[in-house]
Amino acid sequence: MARGDEEFVQFVQLSSARLVHAAFLLTGNRDDAEDLAQAALVRTYAAWPRVRRQGAHAYARTTLVNLVTDRWRRPLREYATEEVPERPARTNVSEEVIDRRWLVDMLRSLAPQERAVVILRHYFDLSEIETAAELNVSVGTIKSTNSRALSKLRVSVQVKAGYDTSVSGGER
Repeated sequence: MARGDEEFVQFVQLSSARLVHAAFLLTGNRDDAEDLAQAALVRTYAAWPRVRRQGAHAYARTTLVNLVTDRWRRPLREYATEEVPERPARTNVSEEVIDRRWLVDMLRSLAPQERAVVILRHYFDLSEIETAAELNVSVGTIKSTNSRALSKLRVSVQVKAGYDTSVSGGER
């Protein structure tokens, strides 16, 4: 096979599930996640001779984040029609547990950049420097964005669990 197709097939087998999961965490939609992961793999294949020996995983991950970012910047336009679309079927409890619906809802509460920072830092386990390079921002921006996002997630979890988030202990 030309171009190292066998290597690419092995790469896809090893990394596609993780890319789909990361895309799901970034978008909150399984169908969009599969489409974005496939598009990232297609672009990785197009650059395969250049990236196969050094950083194919990083290239695919960066491509995935860029594709998701492009969707945030250029949202899909919806146009009104005469027919009302079908409503999605309600999910059962087991699907919510499997899909970790609560985590996706918490991630959706974050701004797009905050969500990207949290996913890159804590799902892909990238350093602050690597995350800054991926998102093309400063390390300070990564630190502050990550701190702000984690604070929002903590508050969301506390509210969902029914904890009182107000300051107690009298006046200060």
